[in-house]
Amino acid sequence: QVQLVESGGGLAQPGGSLRLSCLVSGSIFNSTAMGWYRQAPGKQREAVATITSTGSTYIADSVKGRFTISRDNAKNTAYLQMNSLKPEDTAVYYCKLFRGNYWGQGTQVTVSS
Repeated sequence: QVQLVESGGGLAQPGGSLRLSCLVSGSIFNSTAMGWYRQAPGKQREAVATITSTGSTYIADSVKGRFTISRDNAKNTAYLQMNSLKPEDTAVYYCKLFRGNYWGQGTQVTVSS
């Protein structure tokens, strides 16, 4: 079975940066789109960014200009680079593999002074 493991979450100050990683098992990674989603307390889960198998990206308006999604097919890993973090970015961030609709376990991101 395909497994997704997120890492890189933690505590950051407003204006700081974090980089999330999503490691995917198996050879399916190179042929599927990937995405990052987040869910804050009391809020619905929302798409943050997606990337196709060939590198085309979508970035949500709420994070555009601050967040970047990327992938390294040689490492079976998707990344979410988060810069200029704001308190409203606080949420659990989930990695999604589109082929088969697989999800990672989530990683907590907290932005606070």
